[in-house]
Amino acid sequence: MENLLLFFAVLLIVSILFSKISDKFGIPSLIIFLGVGMLAGSDGLLGVNFDDQMIAQNVGMLALIFILYAGGLDTDFAAIKPIFGRGLALATLGVFLTALAIAPVAKYLLDFTWAEAFLLGSIIYSTDAAAVFAILRAKKISLRNSIAPLLELESGSNDPMAIFLTMTIIQMISLNSTPSASEWAITLVKQFGIGIAMGYLFGVALPAIFNRLRLKSWGLYPVFSIAWILLLYTLCFKIGGNGYLAVYIAGIFINKKEFSHKKNLVGFHDGIAWTMQIVVFLTLGLLVNPSQLPATALLALVLALWLMFFARPLGVFASLAFSKFKINEQIFISWVGLRGVVPVVLATYVYVDGVRDADMIFNIIFFMVLISILIQGMSLGFAADKFKVKESEQEDVKAVENSPILSYTLHQHTIHYGSKLIGKDLAQLELPTEFLIILIKRKNEYQKPTGSTIFEENDLLLIQCENQVLYQDTIKYLTY
Repeated sequence: MENLLLFFAVLLIVSILFSKISDKFGIPSLIIFLGVGMLAGSDGLLGVNFDDQMIAQNVGMLALIFILYAGGLDTDFAAIKPIFGRGLALATLGVFLTALAIAPVAKYLLDFTWAEAFLLGSIIYSTDAAAVFAILRAKKISLRNSIAPLLELESGSNDPMAIFLTMTIIQMISLNSTPSASEWAITLVKQFGIGIAMGYLFGVALPAIFNRLRLKSWGLYPVFSIAWILLLYTLCFKIGGNGYLAVYIAGIFINKKEFSHKKNLVGFHDGIAWTMQIVVFLTLGLLVNPSQLPATALLALVLALWLMFFARPLGVFASLAFSKFKINEQIFISWVGLRGVVPVVLATYVYVDGVRDADMIFNIIFFMVLISILIQGMSLGFAADKFKVKESEQEDVKAVENSPILSYTLHQHTIHYGSKLIGKDLAQLELPTEFLIILIKRKNEYQKPTGSTIFEENDLLLIQCENQVLYQDTIKYLTY
């Protein structure tokens, strides 16, 4: 056990240190994590022999729960609301059309059955927003016209659709039976309907529970959150819903509300998500045998290029037809369909469920992910310039000039005897998002309010609110 712990500790630290290369040169950190795992594997420097696909699958399933949950917590509901319909179309219709477009090429090149070819297309679709935005942040690129929220929503919600298609097709291959279109539709509606409903209920409930629970140690809040999200995933799965979609939806609605220790909790789950990404990529890097990749390299390259230049653009253009996004913006959205952890995790299912040519499917998926990370990941900055989707410096300056902070919208308010504020914390008040309490002066000392800050009589508040009517109405509600 000590040797195993030492081994993983060193791999984690090496992976994190090597990720500095990503920040400096714009190389996606995922490729670093995979590379470290491959170097430690059976064909690498350390020669660790790991071939347990079941362990890899279970690690991947657990990782996906927390990666999707953290993705939901990082999603701003107000930002995605205007493009929710388009994002949902990309995550459903886009997945199906892209998988459908890959299937004929996969069948012809690999001599697959139609089911196996469609399976490969379903597995490879999922995109990775974390990788995309890490590269954009490293290159200091800001996107215009709601492109960033659309990509964020698509990447968080297309994973459940890809997982649904993958599991359905594997079951179809295993049972040697083809469900009717109506059976597919009923199953899809059931899984997604239950997933959305349970995600919403658990997402709305958690902030309310935290605001009333008042635990003495803030360290218990992350523990409760972990148990809560595992409970959600398990219950949703047990009653026939899509647990992955449920945890993502829950994260979005949890982020929508203020609650005690929210900032700390979001930061904690961001760290958990990074840990999970590193662990799962190290595990998958150990699982793959680089010596087997050259045999499928050319086939994987052809499929990857077909995916980049035809299959994904087909899905994107069909899903965004008649939308406000211009042609150049849709081309850029097509190009940033960066593959990540989900396709490789789904590729382990073909081993566990005994699909024919499992080795070939896994190696092709693995190689396609590598190609996507390298080609698309390293060219995002060039693509943003080429298709003119970056916010210009003039737009940035205008945004700053129009910022509410610089528009004389700061107010002072003293909490007097009888105010509803007294004895309550910031999270309990559920204030409008446009009404921000940014500073508290208490007995000649200044405090920065958090979700758990308890207000007291005679506190002097510094409030920022652009809407004067909203400010007056909110103050009146809180005072009387």
